[in-house]
Amino acid sequence: MKHSFFIFLVFLFPISFIAQEINQKEIDSLYKEDQFFLGITYNLIGNIPNGISQSGFSLGFQLGFIKDMPLTEKRNVALGIGLGYSSNSYNHNLLVNKDMNGNYIYQILDDTNTYSKNKFSNHLIELPIEFRWRTSNPSDYNFWRIYTGFKLGYVLNNSTKYNGELGTIKYNNHANFNDFQYGLTLSLGYNTWNLYMYYGLNPIFSNVVNLNGDSIDMNAIKIGLMFYIL
Repeated sequence: MKHSFFIFLVFLFPISFIAQEINQKEIDSLYKEDQFFLGITYNLIGNIPNGISQSGFSLGFQLGFIKDMPLTEKRNVALGIGLGYSSNSYNHNLLVNKDMNGNYIYQILDDTNTYSKNKFSNHLIELPIEFRWRTSNPSDYNFWRIYTGFKLGYVLNNSTKYNGELGTIKYNNHANFNDFQYGLTLSLGYNTWNLYMYYGLNPIFSNVVNLNGDSIDMNAIKIGLMFYIL
């Protein structure tokens, strides 16, 4: 995740400057906005059962392309449909392990457990759908925007990793993770900098996961910054 963040910073600003320079030379009455996006988020876990908590910094990174389809003559209201990729990590104190029969078991790590890392990660292909309102016009590329929407994601890969007094425990592609993630999105801001929020509507784990007999219904919540590029 640290490498993804570095790559994000390296490529964001040169691309942004080039796009702005090109756009300032052209005035197009049939313009479209915000075709490419890059985002960085702080990932939270919602609906956390008693005893489970987050620790450290949980990072998310996303990028993709959105087809902008204006709905009004002024082109300040539009529909956006796109395709993207995201990578996410969640640091917490829920240990995922296996018993002697190969079944996944879940244990809360308390203060008596010593560990340096305990997290799960996922990589998704995502389909964002946005209803877009903005104050743009053909010659002004600094404008306010409010984009609300829905995002559907398919989990390409998931993994859990623990480093601590029990050694190194790592598993890939758990059957107990939901293959699909979907939720509501909101982007709002002015010019380059935009606040981004995502609220997952379904659990990260499937219903077969339980902790002391209770279902683990944790969902993903993301808060961060979104950068749009023409």
